[in-house]
Amino acid sequence: MQSVPGEYEYLPHTADAKFRAYGETLEGAFRNAARAMTALLTDLSKVKPAREIQISLTAKNQDSLLFDFLDQLLFLLDTEAFLLHECKDVKITKTMKNGTDAYELSCTVTGDDYQNSETRGDVKAITYNDMLVEQLPDKRWVCQVVVDL
Repeated sequence: MQSVPGEYEYLPHTADAKFRAYGETLEGAFRNAARAMTALLTDLSKVKPAREIQISLTAKNQDSLLFDFLDQLLFLLDTEAFLLHECKDVKITKTMKNGTDAYELSCTVTGDDYQNSETRGDVKAITYNDMLVEQLPDKRWVCQVVVDL
Protein backbone atom coordinates (compact mmCIF):
# COMPACT_ATOMS: atom_id res chain seq x y z
CA MET A 1 0.00 0.00 0.00
CA GLN A 2 1.60 3.18 -1.20
CA SER A 3 0.25 6.58 -0.10
CA VAL A 4 -0.10 9.29 -2.75
CA PRO A 5 0.90 12.66 -1.23
CA GLY A 6 -1.87 15.24 -1.49
CA GLU A 7 -4.48 12.61 -2.44
CA TYR A 8 -4.50 9.92 0.23
CA GLU A 9 -2.42 8.32 2.95
CA TYR A 10 -2.63 4.96 4.66
CA LEU A 11 -2.62 4.97 8.45
CA PRO A 12 -1.58 2.23 10.85
CA HIS A 13 -4.37 -0.15 11.86
CA THR A 14 -4.16 -3.45 13.70
CA ALA A 15 -6.38 -5.67 11.55
CA ASP A 16 -8.06 -3.66 8.79
CA ALA A 17 -6.96 -0.85 6.46
CA LYS A 18 -7.35 2.79 7.41
CA PHE A 19 -6.79 5.78 5.17
CA ARG A 20 -7.35 9.50 4.86
CA ALA A 21 -8.23 11.03 1.52
CA TYR A 22 -7.87 14.75 0.80
CA GLY A 23 -9.34 17.15 -1.72
CA GLU A 24 -9.60 20.84 -2.46
CA THR A 25 -13.35 20.17 -2.54
CA LEU A 26 -15.62 17.63 -0.86
CA GLU A 27 -16.01 15.98 -4.26
CA GLY A 28 -12.23 15.71 -4.61
CA ALA A 29 -11.92 14.07 -1.20
CA PHE A 30 -14.62 11.51 -2.11
CA ARG A 31 -12.89 10.80 -5.43
CA ASN A 32 -9.58 10.26 -3.67
CA ALA A 33 -11.24 8.01 -1.05
CA ALA A 34 -12.45 5.80 -3.91
CA ARG A 35 -8.93 5.77 -5.35
CA ALA A 36 -7.40 4.89 -1.96
CA MET A 37 -9.80 1.99 -1.47
CA THR A 38 -9.21 0.65 -4.98
CA ALA A 39 -5.44 1.00 -4.61
CA LEU A 40 -5.68 -1.53 -1.77
CA LEU A 41 -6.73 -4.05 -4.44
CA THR A 42 -4.68 -3.17 -7.52
CA ASP A 43 -2.31 -0.78 -9.27
CA LEU A 44 -4.73 1.97 -10.38
CA SER A 45 -2.52 3.01 -13.27
CA LYS A 46 -3.03 -0.39 -14.90
CA VAL A 47 -6.85 -0.42 -14.81
CA LYS A 48 -8.28 0.59 -18.18
CA PRO A 49 -11.35 2.85 -18.60
CA ALA A 50 -13.19 0.22 -20.67
CA ARG A 51 -16.67 0.77 -19.16
CA GLU A 52 -18.67 3.67 -17.72
CA ILE A 53 -21.28 3.45 -14.97
CA GLN A 54 -23.45 6.25 -13.57
CA ILE A 55 -23.85 6.46 -9.79
CA SER A 56 -26.56 8.44 -7.98
CA LEU A 57 -26.97 8.26 -4.20
CA THR A 58 -28.83 10.12 -1.46
CA ALA A 59 -27.95 9.97 2.24
CA LYS A 60 -28.87 11.80 5.43
CA ASN A 61 -25.35 13.12 6.13
CA GLN A 62 -21.86 13.26 4.64
CA ASP A 63 -20.59 10.23 6.57
CA SER A 64 -23.47 8.09 5.30
CA LEU A 65 -22.93 9.40 1.78
CA LEU A 66 -19.25 8.43 1.87
CA PHE A 67 -20.13 5.01 3.27
CA ASP A 68 -22.78 4.46 0.58
CA PHE A 69 -20.48 5.68 -2.20
CA LEU A 70 -17.63 3.33 -1.30
CA ASP A 71 -20.08 0.52 -0.62
CA GLN A 72 -21.55 1.02 -4.12
CA LEU A 73 -18.08 0.58 -5.60
CA LEU A 74 -17.67 -2.68 -3.67
CA PHE A 75 -21.12 -3.77 -4.83
CA LEU A 76 -20.12 -3.12 -8.46
CA LEU A 77 -16.94 -5.14 -7.93
CA ASP A 78 -18.87 -8.05 -6.42
CA THR A 79 -21.83 -8.09 -8.80
CA GLU A 80 -20.43 -6.80 -12.10
CA ALA A 81 -16.68 -7.53 -11.68
CA PHE A 82 -16.16 -3.75 -12.08
CA LEU A 83 -12.79 -2.43 -10.91
CA LEU A 84 -12.48 1.36 -10.67
CA HIS A 85 -10.21 3.34 -12.95
CA GLU A 86 -11.51 6.85 -12.25
CA CYS A 87 -14.41 8.86 -10.80
CA LYS A 88 -15.47 11.67 -13.13
CA ASP A 89 -17.84 14.58 -12.73
CA VAL A 90 -18.41 13.98 -9.01
CA LYS A 91 -21.11 16.33 -7.76
CA ILE A 92 -22.35 16.51 -4.16
CA THR A 93 -25.25 18.76 -3.23
CA LYS A 94 -27.11 19.42 -0.01
CA THR A 95 -30.87 19.19 -0.47
CA MET A 96 -34.07 18.79 1.51
CA LYS A 97 -35.85 15.42 1.51
CA ASN A 98 -39.11 15.07 3.44
CA GLY A 99 -38.34 18.21 5.44
CA THR A 100 -34.82 17.16 6.53
CA ASP A 101 -31.36 17.82 5.15
CA ALA A 102 -29.96 15.25 2.75
CA TYR A 103 -26.89 14.93 0.55
CA GLU A 104 -26.96 13.76 -3.04
CA LEU A 105 -24.00 12.42 -4.99
CA SER A 106 -23.81 11.83 -8.70
CA CYS A 107 -20.82 10.80 -10.77
CA THR A 108 -19.56 8.67 -13.60
CA VAL A 109 -17.09 5.91 -12.80
CA THR A 110 -14.88 4.30 -15.40
CA GLY A 111 -13.17 0.98 -15.04
CA ASP A 112 -12.71 -2.53 -16.34
CA ASP A 113 -13.42 -6.14 -15.49
CA TYR A 114 -11.28 -7.03 -12.48
CA GLN A 115 -10.06 -10.15 -14.31
CA ASN A 116 -8.17 -7.86 -16.71
CA SER A 117 -6.07 -6.51 -13.82
CA GLU A 118 -3.70 -8.02 -11.34
CA THR A 119 -5.45 -7.84 -7.98
CA ARG A 120 -4.34 -8.53 -4.44
CA GLY A 121 -6.40 -9.13 -1.33
CA ASP A 122 -10.03 -8.27 -0.80
CA VAL A 123 -11.98 -5.40 0.73
CA LYS A 124 -14.91 -7.11 2.44
CA ALA A 125 -16.79 -4.08 3.76
CA ILE A 126 -16.77 -0.39 4.58
CA THR A 127 -17.15 0.44 8.28
CA TYR A 128 -18.33 3.46 10.23
CA ASN A 129 -15.48 2.89 12.68
CA ASP A 130 -13.35 6.07 12.86
CA MET A 131 -15.18 7.51 9.82
CA LEU A 132 -14.68 11.22 9.36
CA VAL A 133 -15.70 13.79 6.76
CA GLU A 134 -14.68 17.34 7.57
CA GLN A 135 -13.32 20.56 6.21
CA LEU A 136 -9.84 21.43 7.48
CA PRO A 137 -8.81 24.92 8.65
CA ASP A 138 -7.00 25.44 5.31
CA LYS A 139 -10.40 24.83 3.57
CA ARG A 140 -9.37 21.45 2.09
CA TRP A 141 -11.54 18.43 2.85
CA VAL A 142 -10.55 15.13 4.46
CA CYS A 143 -12.33 11.77 4.54
CA GLN A 144 -11.12 9.08 6.92
CA VAL A 145 -12.20 5.49 6.36
CA VAL A 146 -11.57 2.05 7.82
CA VAL A 147 -12.31 -0.91 5.57
CA ASP A 148 -12.58 -4.53 6.62
CA LEU A 149 -10.06 -6.71 4.78
